[in-house]
Amino acid sequence: MKLACVALAAFAQTAFGAAIRLDDSDGTPGLEPDDWTIVGQQAAKNHITFGDGSQGNFKIQLYLKDGLDPESKRRQRAERRRKMKNFAEKPLSNNTAILTNVKDYYYYGYIGVGNPPQKFSVVFDTGSSNIWVPGEACASDACTEHRRFDHAASTTFQTGAQKIQIQYGTGFIAGDIGADTVQVAGSLVLHNQSFAMTSLEDKTFEMPRSQFDGLFGLGFTGGAEGHVRSPVDTMLQQNILGEPLFGIKLFRGSQRGNGEITFGSYDHAYAKSLEWIDVYGDIFWATTMEGIFYGDEPQNYLYGADKVSAASGALSAEEKARASRKALLDTGSSLIYGDPFSLAAMSTRIGANPLSGELPCSALASLKPFHFVLGGKRFSMAPEEY
Repeated sequence: MKLACVALAAFAQTAFGAAIRLDDSDGTPGLEPDDWTIVGQQAAKNHITFGDGSQGNFKIQLYLKDGLDPESKRRQRAERRRKMKNFAEKPLSNNTAILTNVKDYYYYGYIGVGNPPQKFSVVFDTGSSNIWVPGEACASDACTEHRRFDHAASTTFQTGAQKIQIQYGTGFIAGDIGADTVQVAGSLVLHNQSFAMTSLEDKTFEMPRSQFDGLFGLGFTGGAEGHVRSPVDTMLQQNILGEPLFGIKLFRGSQRGNGEITFGSYDHAYAKSLEWIDVYGDIFWATTMEGIFYGDEPQNYLYGADKVSAASGALSAEEKARASRKALLDTGSSLIYGDPFSLAAMSTRIGANPLSGELPCSALASLKPFHFVLGGKRFSMAPEEY
């Protein structure tokens, strides 16, 4: 079962006050589908010939959208991609950077590393705490297909003696730790920020699957590999944010090209519709998870939730948080992961295969929303979203 995290529409607040908005509203234009189509009786620009000549040939004319032939359409698509890329690389005002949506699978934006800045596309990931980009000496296909950092070209680079290895849920990298100036959202500059230059990347990060160069971890220092300071804590230490928070807006759908990340603020146009929930810990953005419900049914599909409910009345907020299940708010993933007992119960309830999560598309009309209770607040996910 694919449960897109962008449907949670959740904000989290802690001592750092970080706000994570996941939004799918329809107010911002994106790229329109750009494939040519047969549209009817217009002047023919091309044709297909059938037959080998022995029994005569016949032609089927292709009538193309906007009167453009396939080669012109190819050039048009390439030009639009170029313009979109140039647009995404330019920061918006208020410390906001554009995020590019790749098939609702992940979103990436741009940072600059070094002086003068070398540009890299990165996934802004609340589920990790390190920055890494491909190193100049990395010979992995995943490195040679992307931009690589040339430390010798930076006047502010500081060499580190430490090696690093990071194993993600999917994907592995290894490399060397250094420190340099990191520029994000145009005007924010992190001085002496530790980051990794990869010397090895596995196939997970190869093109075309991974169109981004590296990762920008938004977790806390407690979750950083290599005992380095996370960029979030660097921002706090160097006091470069207007407010101690950031906001992320992720649009969905093939016709929605972008999202946004704003540091030191968030889009106040959504202020009245936001929910704020507490997060716990000093590693990643974790909150409590009290339940999973289907439609208007009373059954709680979250395994072990009955123990939380029974003990909740006499516990303080912090004790209740320790007793309950935890959920990580992860902008680096397009899935919701869970324990096998809860997921199997959810799959069985909607008639899906409990092992693969598959069910016929014809069942969509009869399905109901799932409701996730996070930090005591309910967030709903429609059948079209899961």
